[in-house]
Amino acid sequence: MNTDEHGYRGARGFSLVELLVVMAILVVLVAIMNNRGSRSYQQQRMAVCEKNLQTMYTALTLYTPDAKSRFPFVSNAVTSEEPLSLLVPRCTTVTEIFICPGSKDAMLPSGESFAERKISYAYYMGMDKTAGSGWVLITDRQVDTSQKQPGGQMFSPDGKMPGNNHDRFGGNVLMVDGSISSTKAKVAGGLLFPTNVILLNPKP
Repeated sequence: MNTDEHGYRGARGFSLVELLVVMAILVVLVAIMNNRGSRSYQQQRMAVCEKNLQTMYTALTLYTPDAKSRFPFVSNAVTSEEPLSLLVPRCTTVTEIFICPGSKDAMLPSGESFAERKISYAYYMGMDKTAGSGWVLITDRQVDTSQKQPGGQMFSPDGKMPGNNHDRFGGNVLMVDGSISSTKAKVAGGLLFPTNVILLNPKP
Protein backbone atom coordinates (compact mmCIF):
# COMPACT_ATOMS: atom_id res chain seq x y z
CA MET A 1 0.00 0.00 0.00
CA ASN A 2 1.40 3.41 -0.97
CA THR A 3 1.65 6.13 1.71
CA ASP A 4 3.19 9.59 1.63
CA GLU A 5 5.78 10.98 4.09
CA HIS A 6 3.01 11.80 6.59
CA GLY A 7 1.65 8.27 6.53
CA TYR A 8 -1.51 9.02 4.47
CA ARG A 9 -2.77 6.41 2.08
CA GLY A 10 -2.20 7.39 -1.56
CA ALA A 11 -5.05 7.77 -4.05
CA ARG A 12 -5.73 4.71 -6.17
CA GLY A 13 -7.46 4.26 -9.52
CA PHE A 14 -10.69 2.42 -10.21
CA SER A 15 -10.47 -1.33 -10.34
CA LEU A 16 -11.56 -3.19 -13.48
CA VAL A 17 -14.67 -4.47 -11.68
CA GLU A 18 -15.70 -0.93 -10.67
CA LEU A 19 -15.28 0.32 -14.23
CA LEU A 20 -17.36 -2.56 -15.58
CA VAL A 21 -20.13 -1.82 -13.09
CA VAL A 22 -20.21 1.86 -14.06
CA MET A 23 -20.30 0.94 -17.76
CA ALA A 24 -23.13 -1.52 -17.15
CA ILE A 25 -25.16 1.15 -15.35
CA LEU A 26 -24.61 3.59 -18.21
CA VAL A 27 -25.71 0.99 -20.76
CA VAL A 28 -28.90 0.32 -18.80
CA LEU A 29 -29.66 4.05 -18.51
CA VAL A 30 -29.14 4.59 -22.25
CA ALA A 31 -31.36 1.59 -23.01
CA ILE A 32 -34.11 3.00 -20.78
CA MET A 33 -33.86 6.45 -22.37
CA ASN A 34 -34.07 4.97 -25.87
CA ASN A 35 -36.81 2.48 -25.11
CA ARG A 36 -39.84 3.12 -27.34
CA GLY A 37 -42.07 2.69 -24.29
CA SER A 38 -40.35 5.33 -22.17
CA ARG A 39 -41.86 8.78 -21.68
CA SER A 40 -38.60 10.61 -22.44
CA TYR A 41 -38.12 8.72 -25.72
CA GLN A 42 -41.66 9.43 -26.87
CA GLN A 43 -41.42 13.09 -25.88
CA GLN A 44 -38.43 13.37 -28.21
CA ARG A 45 -40.32 11.51 -30.94
CA MET A 46 -43.37 13.75 -30.51
CA ALA A 47 -41.18 16.80 -31.14
CA VAL A 48 -40.01 15.28 -34.44
CA CYS A 49 -43.58 14.24 -35.21
CA GLU A 50 -44.66 17.86 -34.77
CA LYS A 51 -42.12 18.91 -37.41
CA ASN A 52 -43.57 16.25 -39.71
CA LEU A 53 -47.01 17.77 -39.31
CA GLN A 54 -45.67 21.28 -39.95
CA THR A 55 -44.12 20.14 -43.23
CA MET A 56 -47.26 18.19 -44.12
CA TYR A 57 -49.35 21.31 -43.55
CA THR A 58 -47.19 23.22 -46.03
CA ALA A 59 -47.92 20.54 -48.65
CA LEU A 60 -51.63 20.61 -47.79
CA THR A 61 -51.70 24.39 -48.19
CA LEU A 62 -50.04 24.13 -51.59
CA TYR A 63 -52.77 21.70 -52.65
CA THR A 64 -55.77 23.90 -51.82
CA PRO A 65 -55.60 26.73 -54.42
CA ASP A 66 -56.38 24.35 -57.29
CA ALA A 67 -59.03 22.52 -55.23
CA LYS A 68 -61.24 25.50 -54.29
CA SER A 69 -59.69 25.69 -50.81
CA ARG A 70 -60.50 22.04 -50.17
CA PHE A 71 -57.95 19.70 -48.67
CA PRO A 72 -57.40 16.33 -50.44
CA PHE A 73 -60.60 14.36 -50.94
CA VAL A 74 -61.23 10.95 -52.49
CA SER A 75 -64.78 9.68 -52.78
CA ASN A 76 -65.40 6.44 -50.86
CA ALA A 77 -61.93 6.50 -49.29
CA VAL A 78 -61.64 4.12 -46.33
CA THR A 79 -58.12 4.92 -45.09
CA SER A 80 -56.09 8.12 -44.82
CA GLU A 81 -53.53 6.89 -47.34
CA GLU A 82 -55.94 7.40 -50.23
CA PRO A 83 -56.53 11.18 -49.98
CA LEU A 84 -53.16 12.15 -48.48
CA SER A 85 -51.29 10.32 -51.24
CA LEU A 86 -52.62 13.00 -53.62
CA LEU A 87 -49.99 15.31 -52.15
CA VAL A 88 -47.13 13.23 -53.61
CA PRO A 89 -45.41 14.23 -55.83
CA ARG A 90 -47.71 17.16 -56.68
CA CYS A 91 -47.03 19.17 -53.50
CA THR A 92 -44.09 17.33 -51.94
CA THR A 93 -41.67 14.56 -52.81
CA VAL A 94 -40.72 14.07 -49.16
CA THR A 95 -42.60 11.00 -47.94
CA GLU A 96 -40.86 10.47 -44.60
CA ILE A 97 -43.15 13.12 -43.08
CA PHE A 98 -46.08 10.70 -43.37
CA ILE A 99 -44.39 8.20 -41.03
CA CYS A 100 -44.53 9.03 -37.32
CA PRO A 101 -41.05 8.68 -35.78
CA GLY A 102 -42.60 7.22 -32.63
CA SER A 103 -44.22 4.35 -34.53
CA LYS A 104 -42.80 1.16 -35.99
CA ASP A 105 -44.18 1.94 -39.45
CA ALA A 106 -41.81 1.33 -42.36
CA MET A 107 -40.38 4.26 -44.31
CA LEU A 108 -41.85 5.09 -47.72
CA PRO A 109 -40.09 5.40 -51.08
CA SER A 110 -39.28 9.04 -51.76
CA GLY A 111 -41.42 10.85 -54.33
CA GLU A 112 -43.81 7.95 -54.91
CA SER A 113 -47.52 7.72 -54.18
CA PHE A 114 -48.24 5.71 -51.04
CA ALA A 115 -51.90 4.97 -51.75
CA GLU A 116 -51.14 1.25 -51.66
CA ARG A 117 -48.76 1.49 -48.72
CA LYS A 118 -49.15 2.47 -45.07
CA ILE A 119 -48.72 5.78 -43.23
CA SER A 120 -49.02 6.76 -39.55
CA TYR A 121 -51.56 9.58 -39.44
CA ALA A 122 -55.33 9.93 -39.24
CA TYR A 123 -57.02 12.46 -41.53
CA TYR A 124 -60.28 14.41 -41.27
CA MET A 125 -61.34 14.24 -44.91
CA GLY A 126 -63.81 16.88 -46.07
CA MET A 127 -62.25 19.89 -44.33
CA ASP A 128 -61.34 22.99 -46.30
CA LYS A 129 -58.98 25.86 -45.55
CA THR A 130 -61.83 28.25 -44.76
CA ALA A 131 -63.23 26.04 -41.98
CA GLY A 132 -61.60 28.07 -39.20
CA SER A 133 -59.21 27.46 -36.35
CA GLY A 134 -61.43 25.24 -34.21
CA TRP A 135 -61.29 22.13 -36.40
CA VAL A 136 -58.79 19.29 -36.48
CA LEU A 137 -57.21 18.20 -39.76
CA ILE A 138 -54.63 15.49 -38.97
CA THR A 139 -53.64 13.56 -35.85
CA ASP A 140 -51.51 10.62 -34.90
CA ARG A 141 -53.26 7.30 -35.55
CA GLN A 142 -56.36 7.08 -33.31
CA VAL A 143 -57.95 4.15 -31.48
CA ASP A 144 -61.00 4.41 -33.76
CA THR A 145 -62.74 6.82 -36.15
CA SER A 146 -65.57 7.93 -33.87
CA GLN A 147 -66.24 11.43 -32.58
CA LYS A 148 -64.61 11.91 -29.18
CA GLN A 149 -66.67 13.23 -26.29
CA PRO A 150 -64.90 15.02 -23.41
CA GLY A 151 -62.67 12.51 -21.68
CA GLY A 152 -62.96 10.12 -24.62
CA GLN A 153 -60.17 7.72 -25.57
CA MET A 154 -58.31 9.15 -28.56
CA PHE A 155 -55.00 7.30 -28.39
CA SER A 156 -53.87 3.98 -26.93
CA PRO A 157 -54.26 3.73 -23.13
CA ASP A 158 -51.65 0.97 -22.73
CA GLY A 159 -49.20 1.27 -25.62
CA LYS A 160 -50.88 -1.46 -27.62
CA MET A 161 -52.43 -1.03 -31.07
CA PRO A 162 -54.39 0.79 -32.29
CA GLY A 163 -53.54 4.44 -31.68
CA ASN A 164 -50.09 3.78 -30.25
CA ASN A 165 -47.80 5.94 -32.39
CA HIS A 166 -46.41 7.33 -29.14
CA ASP A 167 -47.01 4.26 -27.01
CA ARG A 168 -49.43 5.29 -24.22
CA PHE A 169 -48.37 8.94 -24.05
CA GLY A 170 -50.96 10.52 -26.36
CA GLY A 171 -50.22 12.17 -29.68
CA ASN A 172 -50.10 15.31 -31.80
CA VAL A 173 -53.00 17.21 -33.34
CA LEU A 174 -52.76 19.47 -36.42
CA MET A 175 -55.53 22.04 -36.77
CA VAL A 176 -56.99 23.46 -40.00
CA ASP A 177 -55.21 26.79 -39.33
CA GLY A 178 -51.82 25.03 -39.08
CA SER A 179 -51.43 25.17 -35.30
CA ILE A 180 -50.22 22.01 -33.58
CA SER A 181 -50.70 20.74 -30.05
CA SER A 182 -50.21 17.51 -28.17
CA THR A 183 -52.82 15.72 -26.11
CA LYS A 184 -52.92 12.84 -23.67
CA ALA A 185 -54.46 9.51 -24.59
CA LYS A 186 -57.84 10.79 -23.37
CA VAL A 187 -58.86 14.07 -24.95
CA ALA A 188 -59.97 16.50 -22.24
CA GLY A 189 -62.28 18.75 -24.26
CA GLY A 190 -63.62 16.22 -26.71
CA LEU A 191 -63.04 16.13 -30.46
CA LEU A 192 -66.08 16.53 -32.68
CA PHE A 193 -66.23 17.16 -36.44
CA PRO A 194 -68.90 18.26 -38.94
CA THR A 195 -71.23 15.70 -40.48
CA ASN A 196 -69.71 16.23 -43.93
CA VAL A 197 -66.27 15.25 -42.62
CA ILE A 198 -65.03 11.66 -42.38
CA LEU A 199 -62.28 10.63 -39.98
CA LEU A 200 -59.96 8.18 -41.72
CA ASN A 201 -57.35 6.16 -39.86
CA PRO A 202 -54.36 4.73 -41.75
CA LYS A 203 -54.25 1.05 -42.59
CA PRO A 204 -53.88 -1.18 -39.53
